[in-house]
Amino acid sequence: MSRKKKTKKNIKGKKLAPKDLKYHLMLLFKRNPKKRFHAKQIIKKLKIDNNAPMVNTALAELAKENKVIEMEGFKYRINKYAVDTTNVESYEGIVDITRSGSAYIISEELTNDVFVTPRNLNSAQDGDKVKIVITHAGRGRKPEGVVTEVLERATDSFIGTIHISSKFAFVLPDINSMSSDIFVPLKDIKDAKHGDKVVVKIVDWSEGAKKSPVGKVNAVLSGKNHSDLTMKTILVNNGFDLVFPDAVIKESEALDTTMSEEEIAKRRDMRSVTTFTIDPDTAKDFDDALSIQWLENGHCEIGVHIADVAHYVKPNTALDKEAYFRSTSVYLVDRVAPMLPESLSNGLCSLRPNEDKFTFSAVFEFDKNDKIVKRWFGRTVTHSDRRFTYEEAQEVLETGKGDYADELKVINRLAKKLRVDKFKQGAIAFEAAEVKFKLDEDGNPLYVYTKERKDAHMLIEDFMLLANKEVARFMFEKGKNDGKEIPFVYRVHDSPDPGKLADFALFAKSFGYTMDISSPKAISKSLNQLAKDAKAKDELKMLEPMAIRTMAKAIYTSNNIGHYGLAFDYYTHFTSPIRRYSDVLVHRILAKNLEDIDRMKKDVLEEQCQHISKQERKAMSAERESVKYKQVEFLKHQVGNTFKGIVSGMIDRGFFVELIENKCEGMVVFSSLDERYVLQEGRMMAKSVPSGDIIKIGDVLTVEVLSADLDKRQIELKWIEE
Repeated sequence: MSRKKKTKKNIKGKKLAPKDLKYHLMLLFKRNPKKRFHAKQIIKKLKIDNNAPMVNTALAELAKENKVIEMEGFKYRINKYAVDTTNVESYEGIVDITRSGSAYIISEELTNDVFVTPRNLNSAQDGDKVKIVITHAGRGRKPEGVVTEVLERATDSFIGTIHISSKFAFVLPDINSMSSDIFVPLKDIKDAKHGDKVVVKIVDWSEGAKKSPVGKVNAVLSGKNHSDLTMKTILVNNGFDLVFPDAVIKESEALDTTMSEEEIAKRRDMRSVTTFTIDPDTAKDFDDALSIQWLENGHCEIGVHIADVAHYVKPNTALDKEAYFRSTSVYLVDRVAPMLPESLSNGLCSLRPNEDKFTFSAVFEFDKNDKIVKRWFGRTVTHSDRRFTYEEAQEVLETGKGDYADELKVINRLAKKLRVDKFKQGAIAFEAAEVKFKLDEDGNPLYVYTKERKDAHMLIEDFMLLANKEVARFMFEKGKNDGKEIPFVYRVHDSPDPGKLADFALFAKSFGYTMDISSPKAISKSLNQLAKDAKAKDELKMLEPMAIRTMAKAIYTSNNIGHYGLAFDYYTHFTSPIRRYSDVLVHRILAKNLEDIDRMKKDVLEEQCQHISKQERKAMSAERESVKYKQVEFLKHQVGNTFKGIVSGMIDRGFFVELIENKCEGMVVFSSLDERYVLQEGRMMAKSVPSGDIIKIGDVLTVEVLSADLDKRQIELKWIEE
C-alpha cells in the first residue's frame, strides 16, 4: 500500500492534533499546488473530524510561517516561493529597501549583502533587524535569501494620508519603503478626517502577501507651514514619536515632587556650596551643574552635579520603558523631541536656579598644584545659585567682573590643565563645525553660522569628560579588585581603520601634507597638527572631515576597549541622564556598586547598549536631515547670489561644494561645465578629457546658487570659472 493511501486511511474520521493537522494540510496543498481551499473544503477533502475554527487556526499559523498564502474569501493556497528553513544556517542583518521594493540585507556575518525579493521580505521594512537564510547564489555575485523572522522593528510609526470609508479606514504611507497600506479600524482614527495627513502607529504586523498591518492614528498632523510639517516628518521617519503615550504622561504627572527629610538624610547635603549652571541661552533642561569650595587644608573641591533622573524613573515603569525605547532626546534645528516628558526634563529633574534638587555627583579635590588627590561619587542634594548662559560666563571670564568671577577663573584654570593633560596623552583635537541658524518667529532661517567654542564651552566639557572618565575608571577598577568584571556601560571608540588611514595619508600628501601613521601616538600627533593648520588654510579644511571618516564611530558597549579619540582607557556617559538613557543606566549601576558589589547579566546589558547605540545613530540622522532642510530653505532666498566654496566630495554626476560663509553644501553637475570631466579612481578628483584640467577635493571655487529644492532637499550650484 502506498504511503499516500495509508495516510489518507489513517486520518479518516479522526480529530487531528494541531501539529498533525498542519502536517496534513501541507500534504494537501503540495498535492494541489494550483488550487485554493477554505476550511470546510479541507475538512471534506481530508475527511477529518476537526471543526472549521481549528482548521482556520492551523491555516493562520502556516500563513505566518510563510508556507501558505491567504487569498480572498478566506481561501488559502501554497506559497510556491516558500523555503524550508529547517536545519538551515541563518544570519542576522539590517534591511535596506531599494526604490523597486526589493531589498538588500546587510549582515556583519557575511561578506556580501543578500538580495531579497519583495515577496520574501515577510513584512520586513527598511531598517528592520531580521533573520535570513540564503537560498541560492542569485544574480551576479549577490546571494539571494528569504527573511524568516523580523527581530526588531526600525520604527512602528509612519506618516501618510488617511482614507476613510463607512466600514474602515486605511493609511497610505508617504515613504516608498513601506510596501503596503495600513488598515485602521474606525474606532482608532482619533479625530482624523478623510484626506488628512496622520501619524499611524502599527499595533499588529500581519504577515502574508495579501495582508496589511493594523494601526491606530496617534496624531493628526496640522503643521503651521511646510517647514513645521517637514520637521515632524523627519522625526517620525527616523522612528521617534511626536507625543508620549497617555500612560507615560499620567505616570510623570503622578510622581512625588516633594523632597522628604528622610530622602535628604540619605544624601550628602551640598546646598550651602556655591553652585551654578552654564548652558546655551535657549536651554530649558539643565542636567549638569558645577560647584566650588575651598577646604580647610587649602585644597579646592569641584563638584560635578548631575540631575538624579534615576531617582524618579524607576525600572520597568511606563516612564522607563518609553525612555529606553527613545534612548535619546533629538535636537532638530527648531525643536527638541525629548526622551522624557517636559514635566521631568524641563521641570522636576532640571537643575533650575534657586531650587533644591536631588543630584548624583562626582566630587574632586585638587591640591595646591592642581592635582586631583581625592574623588567621591554619591547621591546629593544641591542648590543652583545662578544660571549662566555661555555668553554670560564668557564675558565674566574675559572681563574678570561679574557674578562668581573668582570662582569661574579658578574652574577655568583647572579645566585648561585637564585639557593639556588630555592632549599630552594623545587625544585628538578635531572639532566638527556645528552649524547653527538664527530663526525668525515663524522658524524661517535669517542667517546661518557656525558655533564658536570659547573657554566657557570648553570648561564645562572638560569637567564633564573628567566625571565620565573617573566614573568608568572607578567601576572598572572595582571589578578588577574583586577579581571579576562588573558589567558596565562603556563609551568606546576604536582606533582608525588602517586601510582607510593609508588612503587618506596618500591623498593628504597631494596637498603637501605628510601624515605619520607609524604608531597610534604618531597618528594622533599628525591629526592634531592637521587640525591646527586647517584653521589657517582653507584648502586643508576639507581634510578634517575626511580624516574623521577614517575613524570608527563611538558606541555604547559592555566590552571596554577604551576611547581612542579622547585617549582615555576608561570612559562612559554619566553627565546627561535627562537626554540620554545610557546615563540613566550608568547611574543605576554606579549607585548599586558604591558600597556593595552588584552584577547584572552582561548579555542583557549588551543588548541594551546596542539598542541605545542604534537610537543614537537614528537621532544623528534626523538632526542632519533637519540641518540640510534649513540650509536649503535658507539658500532658496539666495538664488542668483555667488559664494566662495570648497570642493567637498565627488560622485559620477558631479561634485559637491561647501560654501565657506554658511557651511551649506550643493552640487555642480558635470553636464553644466563647458568641458567633459571624468571622475578619477578614488573619487578624489575629476579630470577634463580635452584639456586635462583637474578639479579636486579641497579646491576653493566661486559658485552661483542656481536652485534650492525643498522637497528633494537639494541645492544646485553653477561654477563661476575665474
